[in-house]
Amino acid sequence: MTPTHAPKLTTDGDRSIGSRIAAYRTAQGLSQTALGQALGVTFQQVQKYEKGRNRVGAARLQAIADFLGVPVSTFFDEPAEAVDGRESIQHLLQDPEVMSLVRTFAGISDEATRRNVLAIVKAAASLATTSPAPVD
Repeated sequence: MTPTHAPKLTTDGDRSIGSRIAAYRTAQGLSQTALGQALGVTFQQVQKYEKGRNRVGAARLQAIADFLGVPVSTFFDEPAEAVDGRESIQHLLQDPEVMSLVRTFAGISDEATRRNVLAIVKAAASLATTSPAPVD
């Protein structure tokens, strides 16, 4: 009698890793096609990884981390839920406005301008948490 092997089903962990791959890829303004070319797979395969429909093997996950310039632990470390009342990085990276802000800020090459913009954003955030929202 030969053992039968059931197909390996994906798990919530696979979906979480895939979601993080998508978030970090998107944060860098990269397409699924670009990531697929770097990995030697089709963009459809990248879609399957990102949606958690296919598992990402260890070597492939390392290649993804290398291409995105992040440690492989990035895909595991942070809990999917918010910590201490803060939104998770994964959740923030999926917000189009956050990504627009990050991309725009990354395009500023002058260090003094970057510091000034950061100070303005911090001041605005501080005001938003201490003042009631304006009423129309």
